[in-house]
Amino acid sequence: MACRISELVLGCREPEVLARFWCEVLDFVVLDREEDGSVEIGPREGFGGAQPTLLLSPEAEPHPGLPRLHIDVSATDRDQAAELERLLALGARPADIGQTGEESWHVLADPEGNVFCLLRARIEEL
Repeated sequence: MACRISELVLGCREPEVLARFWCEVLDFVVLDREEDGSVEIGPREGFGGAQPTLLLSPEAEPHPGLPRLHIDVSATDRDQAAELERLLALGARPADIGQTGEESWHVLADPEGNVFCLLRARIEEL
């Protein structure tokens, strides 16, 4: 195994409202709040556990052509650079969705153009 789904990212108007809702639905807790207003929720054991976390990201309006939900993956058996090479060899391609270039993750598109991110964090295989 080389990757696991580590986060599901949902663009939304009111991250705090959705965090409260999904915490109740899934019996999750708030794991982190970012300066940009994003709220990450997940199981009590936190990021990298058996279940992916849910990152609720503030977004006033949906971006044309981009889904409001995308997958973040984390390598399990190699570093981010090696995993990026592997994903590109499999047919992923870099995607520009307006990132600054300072991000710690890589934005990629699968062969059909679906956007996903490769995070820097490495998590254990299950």
